Amino acid sequence: MVAAFAAATFAFVCIQLAPGDPATALGEGVPAVVRARARAVYGFDDPVLVQYGRWVCAILGGDFGYSTSQHRPALDVVLDAIPNSLAIVLPGLLLALVAGSTVGTWQGIHAGSRRDRWLSRLVFVLHVLPEFFLALALLVLFSIAWPLLPSGGVVSDTHAYLSPMAQFADRLRHLVLPCLVVALFGAATLVRFQRQSMRDTIELPFVRTAFANGLPPRRVYLGAWRASLLPVLTMLGVLLPFAVLGLVFVEQIFAWPGLGLALFNAINARDYDVVAACVVAQGLITGAGSVAVELLREAVDPRLADAAMESSAQLAARS
Repeated sequence: MVAAFAAATFAFVCIQLAPGDPATALGEGVPAVVRARARAVYGFDDPVLVQYGRWVCAILGGDFGYSTSQHRPALDVVLDAIPNSLAIVLPGLLLALVAGSTVGTWQGIHAGSRRDRWLSRLVFVLHVLPEFFLALALLVLFSIAWPLLPSGGVVSDTHAYLSPMAQFADRLRHLVLPCLVVALFGAATLVRFQRQSMRDTIELPFVRTAFANGLPPRRVYLGAWRASLLPVLTMLGVLLPFAVLGLVFVEQIFAWPGLGLALFNAINARDYDVVAACVVAQGLITGAGSVAVELLREAVDPRLADAAMESSAQLAARS
């Protein structure tokens, strides 16, 4: 919560330092009297410290302000956008974890082979490509060259006239390309960590002992895979904020009404309250994701939970 509040404060200060205000973004044909009236109503002509103090008091009371561009509470704008963003990020990162762990494990077992070298080159190319370039490439490939998937939006224009099953299938088809961008971007990073972690784990004494005792290779590699997951899960927690921030480009390309697109439009309209609310929401999502990743790490290795309990006990005893 503290990190989200600090990030929102930083965004508030940065947008205040930029020239103009939301009244300036009304357009060139708006009379000066109307602009002055808007500044007086919303308090844009007050000193920055007064505006910041008013914003802090309001946000602590659960009031994130009013959207001057959409003419509704800023919290409503964010709450409408969060489910759409999570619909991309959560399945995308899950696919990235499954694909990255599977491919990386195979590469770690077959390190140095010809297929491993070709896969490493392919993963490197995916890793260095920007998200917006990857999104544009998939859009051109699967929506223009091969029109298999819709190019953007949440649903089709005829969505309301479809049967329930057809509506569900229509939503899934619109989810494929945005989720695929997040999945490919995340998998390209996780593969490299999983490969190195699997190679290091295979060299550990318990793996060599298991092979020496005649255990089946599949069973040994399964145990090694589980032991090699901790660095990968840690990297997954690092990827989450990058995935949320990268949605600004992905949602803009696919016309997806999520948190990234709401933030982009609010910055263009100089909508202070929506910008701050989006940054707070992104911070909270990142914090919740970090807690979830830590729980996954403790599920994979229960010793982490025991170590945390011992540290808490020691702190309690000292106090």
